[in-house]
Amino acid sequence: MLRPARIKFPICLLLFAGAVCSATADDWPQWGGPHRDCVWHETGIVREFSTDGLLPRVWSAPVGEGYSGPAVANGRVYITDRIAAENQERVLCFDAETGKQLWSHSSDVRYTVSYPAGPRTTPVIHDGLCYTIGAEGHLFCFDAESGDVKWSKDFQRDFGTQLPTWGMTSSPIVDGDQLITLVGGSDNSLLVSFDRSSGRELWRALSDPAVGYSPPVIYEFGGRRQLILWHPSAVSSLDPNTGRVIWQHPWKIRYGLTAPMPRKQGNLLFMTAFYDGPLMLRVTDQDAEVVWKGQGSSELQTDGLHSIMPTPVVADDFIYGVCSYGQLRCLNTKDGSRIWETLEATGSGRWWNAFLIPNGDRCFLHNEQGDLIIAQLSGSGYKEISRAKLVEPTRPVQRRMTIWSHPAFAMQSVFARNDRELVRVSLQAEAP
Repeated sequence: MLRPARIKFPICLLLFAGAVCSATADDWPQWGGPHRDCVWHETGIVREFSTDGLLPRVWSAPVGEGYSGPAVANGRVYITDRIAAENQERVLCFDAETGKQLWSHSSDVRYTVSYPAGPRTTPVIHDGLCYTIGAEGHLFCFDAESGDVKWSKDFQRDFGTQLPTWGMTSSPIVDGDQLITLVGGSDNSLLVSFDRSSGRELWRALSDPAVGYSPPVIYEFGGRRQLILWHPSAVSSLDPNTGRVIWQHPWKIRYGLTAPMPRKQGNLLFMTAFYDGPLMLRVTDQDAEVVWKGQGSSELQTDGLHSIMPTPVVADDFIYGVCSYGQLRCLNTKDGSRIWETLEATGSGRWWNAFLIPNGDRCFLHNEQGDLIIAQLSGSGYKEISRAKLVEPTRPVQRRMTIWSHPAFAMQSVFARNDRELVRVSLQAEAP
């Protein structure tokens, strides 16, 4: 493998334009954190774990099965789960300081999707409201404090949604007075905007029978705000105010596996698919063109980055992500060539998963074995600093036990779940 010398990785400076390191405690109120960039911006965080390998738990609370990650806002933690024996999906709210359950809401839902082990979508907390989407397409808007239902939608009943194989996974996004979400309905309603307070439909856009899984995200290209949705037949850019299509780049994705969120770096937009590999687009205020594209080789002989779930880290010079059989890989941002790979942070197996969350000059990795790792990533390779067990893997996949739930980083802590418990672990550095 090529290993260039004299390459540094100052994440706070290079990763994302506009990323600001905060000296105050942040929330993690939605998928990807407060800025939807999958970066932990808090300071005062431990540099390494204690030598005994034990993480300081603040509390643990019982939960049921689920793939959804937690959301943390205004001193509360929100999570969804499933009680399979009772065919119930639940939304749970906990006190972030004590772990005490504050409220819960249950719905009778009979699962028809593959891997029926609970909801997939991270809740969204905004302006006193909590939005959740269940695996079978039930959207709820709750009063975030009391748990009272303000409004709801049933995607299959209200929009004729034909559920994707693995259910609804895409977390919605709030933009002004809108809640914009993947619906996958008929009659040009792949993506729908609702008035976030009342649930009234504002606009609908696009059509794709395969639906997909990737969350919508808003980026600015060429001075123009663009709502980006990567779905199984194309990458689409829309005006977030009206839903009008600005541009589309056709890209047929096998089995509809559009899971990782598209990543912006400058005027570039990066996607990665399990079977079809990576794609880099150059985007202007009105169109997009291919900069480079992976070869989409066989599953065992992949050329670039073939991620099944985890959203990659994209910087000026390098892209870091987990490939189809667990390889943590580094690609050259400019041409997609592979710089290095390692199995040290993960393991070898189909659909192996690890979430990468940069914090300052380091990266926190939560792998599917429940390990929390502090590491430095650079063009020169992977350098592990510290590792400890965060939660036990509880979900059987391919003859191994796994965790496929994205953690939340807030209040100088990490909040993580498996199929039995939700935990808060303090990652606050000791005072000098």
